[in-house]
Amino acid sequence: MTITSQEPATDYAPLTDAERKEFHENGYKHLPGVVSPEIVAELQAEADRLYAANKDTGHIDKTGSLHLLGAVSHSSAFARMLDYSPTFRWVWGLAGWNIYSQHNHLDVNPPYEEDETPRWEWHQDGWRQNSDAEYYAPYYGDIPRPMLSIKVAIVLSDISEPGRGQTLCIPGSHLNNHMYRPTDPAEIAKGPEGAVPWLAKPGDAFIFDRRLWHSRSRNRSDVTRKMLFMSYTYRWIRPVDDMPIDRESAWYAGLTPVQRQLIGEAFGNLKVQNMWGVGEGGWIDDTIPLRAELKERGLLDRNVPWLR
Repeated sequence: MTITSQEPATDYAPLTDAERKEFHENGYKHLPGVVSPEIVAELQAEADRLYAANKDTGHIDKTGSLHLLGAVSHSSAFARMLDYSPTFRWVWGLAGWNIYSQHNHLDVNPPYEEDETPRWEWHQDGWRQNSDAEYYAPYYGDIPRPMLSIKVAIVLSDISEPGRGQTLCIPGSHLNNHMYRPTDPAEIAKGPEGAVPWLAKPGDAFIFDRRLWHSRSRNRSDVTRKMLFMSYTYRWIRPVDDMPIDRESAWYAGLTPVQRQLIGEAFGNLKVQNMWGVGEGGWIDDTIPLRAELKERGLLDRNVPWLR
């Protein structure tokens, strides 16, 4: 059976060795202009709609910011970005086919002028993943933690000038399990050596390893920062966001099989086993939608462990 996608087959291009090498060296990749102006306009309108709705119900913080978890469940336009080929090729190319989005959020951050005591907000994503999955250094040495998840950030506002609340990161830091944490306010305000801002235009995207040390900066401009984030992990890791699914809704009816996998759906009678990528008898389940898509396109690769 053919699994349909919203993008033509040519857009399911596999990563090159050079692209994969660059990502693993830097921990992230900037993709300028990969989202078309028409799609950007639709996503911006959805971001504005959801911000207004949450403002009316009091679900924004004291800075006027919105951090909306389970964002794709609130918008068909957002859900369509789950397998948007120009960004999604990086996700399956780096993490394989047995994946879904366990965590996604819309961030809207207006300018905020109130002075605050500087806070150290540099972190790796994953919370307890960073401790629970870390190798015990006295036995194994300081081996980098496993990646476990990868994130796509879609830029929806002009953050091409410094001071607009950009994400800051340290290239290559994903291979470091620990980071010096200052306590002096002046040192905190200065930030770590080697930090770079994500300067970008609407329609740009960033792909990044969850281990990349990063932090959002303060928005001291007159531009509201708007970003859509979608994190992907393996289907045997469970969700971060509460994302209730109404299977009778028009939103659900509009999803493709791949998109249904990416919101966390399992298939067949053995749903838990299906999430581990196997079917009855313990063999690989070729009916898992993204695996079926890649297999039909000839994009599985025995030389790449996660694409076998």
